[in-house]
Amino acid sequence: MTPKAVIFDCDGVIVDSEPPLLAFLQKDFARFGLDVSLHDLETQYVGGTMKLVGERARASGADLPKNWEVDVYPRVFEMLRAGVPLIPGIEAAFDALDAAGIPYAVGSNGPMEKMDVTLGAHPKVFARLKGRIHSAHTHGTAKPEPELFLIAAAQLGVTPETCIVIDDSPSGCIAARRAGMRCFGFDRHGDGARLIAEGAEHLSDMHDLVNQLGL
Repeated sequence: MTPKAVIFDCDGVIVDSEPPLLAFLQKDFARFGLDVSLHDLETQYVGGTMKLVGERARASGADLPKNWEVDVYPRVFEMLRAGVPLIPGIEAAFDALDAAGIPYAVGSNGPMEKMDVTLGAHPKVFARLKGRIHSAHTHGTAKPEPELFLIAAAQLGVTPETCIVIDDSPSGCIAARRAGMRCFGFDRHGDGARLIAEGAEHLSDMHDLVNQLGL
């Protein structure tokens, strides 16, 4: 089925911001007594809000300060201002969707300020997404709840069953399933098993998205 709209996650799907973020979290958690591998950070922490990340870290033994979830954002933004690259193939995907007249949007658990930094480093891409970026912090609802994707679909003027989601986290795949949307679980370096387990179809290369969508 050719979709009537596509909703993209941001981190790890449009911009390759997760490697520096994971390294930052690993170093920060170590300061507060929690040694955690990058693999565990990726599989157990990625995809949630910083509030949820903090809760998981505390449950694992990190002695995080009371306001860590608030205070961490300025430090993350400063780190990301060094610049993060685009995911290879994402611009070609946007080009193909534009050529086919298929609208697209962003649905992210990250705050708008973070996307202003990461997407803002790529002005042409940022301009294409202007007015179609939806943040859990703005709408007050986060993945794995489906509302963020439902809001994005409504803004694009499409019904959920005609919309496709591209996400790289289990929480995003769960949200898509709950919203009644077909989902591609984007995993560049693995077999996508943890995303497939949540009902997604594995997508390993963004260059393949055009064929997967039947464009």
